[in-house]
Amino acid sequence: MRGPSEKWIEVFPGVERHRLAFSEHIYQMEVRIAAGSAVPLHQHPQEQTTYVVRGRLRVQVGDTTFEAGPGSLARFPSNVPHAVWGLEESLVLDTFAPPRVDYLAADGD
Repeated sequence: MRGPSEKWIEVFPGVERHRLAFSEHIYQMEVRIAAGSAVPLHQHPQEQTTYVVRGRLRVQVGDTTFEAGPGSLARFPSNVPHAVWGLEESLVLDTFAPPRVDYLAADGD
């Protein structure tokens, strides 16, 4: 397992990520989400979980939308469209299985 990357990478305006760890089976990162920012509707083949450390989000998974606060966990199944909106300054922990090779390539280390 490889450890954290030192750099934060902007994914969308007001949304930036920082790798914590990865192996051949998972990729884990912290994500800072500014109030009023969004991760637009998208999907990917990896299964994803998002744990809210602090802040408040509106989350869409398929046709379901809900609010998530500290201690909440959202699960995004493989290839299901999902989106996130920052209702407050938020910090989340995202885990992907298998790893996101696009993120690994962008990490550059």
